[in-house]
Amino acid sequence: MKKIRWGILGTGTIAHKFASDLRFVENAELVAVGSRSVESAKAFAYEFGIPISFGSYEELAKSNEIDIVYIATPNNLHHPNTLLCLNNAKAVLCEKPFALNENQALEMIDLARNKNLFLMDALWTKFLPHYQKIIEIVKRGSLGDIKVVLANFGFQANAEPNSRLLNPELGGGSLMDIGIYNIFTTLDILGKPDDINVSVNSTEKRIDEQCAVIFKYNNGAMASLFSSISANLGTEFEISGTLGRLKLTTPFYASTSILEYYVDGEKRVIETEKEEGLGYQYEARHATNCLLNGLTESSVVPHSDSILLMRTLDQIRTLAGIVFPTEQDSHLNRKA
Repeated sequence: MKKIRWGILGTGTIAHKFASDLRFVENAELVAVGSRSVESAKAFAYEFGIPISFGSYEELAKSNEIDIVYIATPNNLHHPNTLLCLNNAKAVLCEKPFALNENQALEMIDLARNKNLFLMDALWTKFLPHYQKIIEIVKRGSLGDIKVVLANFGFQANAEPNSRLLNPELGGGSLMDIGIYNIFTTLDILGKPDDINVSVNSTEKRIDEQCAVIFKYNNGAMASLFSSISANLGTEFEISGTLGRLKLTTPFYASTSILEYYVDGEKRVIETEKEEGLGYQYEARHATNCLLNGLTESSVVPHSDSILLMRTLDQIRTLAGIVFPTEQDSHLNRKA
């Protein structure tokens, strides 16, 4: 069978994790890496045995040696990097957050559709076996009517003042970096909220160091979602319904999380598949299979999910007063 040729744009931490797990994907091969630094690209290529390295994003996007690009650059570059790759006829798997706002996401999706190219938001957790099991249990109605979702995701960053996490120019802050996991998981379970309340602790640069979000639904359900880059939290996720409760243990977003099911006062651990690796191979395998089957959109992370997620993040940031400088006036004109 044909092999899908992957390129990676960026050489940071997430790029290393993805490259490490891509080796577990059948019918996929990592053939190129691109960075703004020739030295960084060469070092990354040497580490993972990649035959081609480029000292610019443009060179990688224009290469005839790759079919799909995994974009692993800072948040503020996801939109321009995706457009660059799509305009050079490359399929794209773009790391989260998909973009800085809904307007950017729509432009990316419109271009992919116009060029008939595959484009997917890299919400890797959605492909993990325990996540798929949760969605199955919820949809089956085994928990009854969902009443409460609780999510906490936090760590003590100890980052430099100009690091990606704390830099508004790079789209930093707890919400876009880690709070996004709380948001998209809740949207999968409860859908679009009818009301949103937000409270944040912001830095001098107006980056959210801590973010508390409440989703309210007209059917009586509520979600409490908290993210922090200043405190080590128990990074867990709970779903409570009228018939039972599900809990993902820390870290809930990772393949190492354990799924616990509570009903009638008893706890049962639900076993799910565990593969070698960090868990990024599941989304990479899905994207690879999509290309092999001639698909331009994922059934697990359809474009509509990406749009709803970005729209919800926009609403939260508007309520919190979080604006990234690169957005200029476009974000300020959106309604909460």
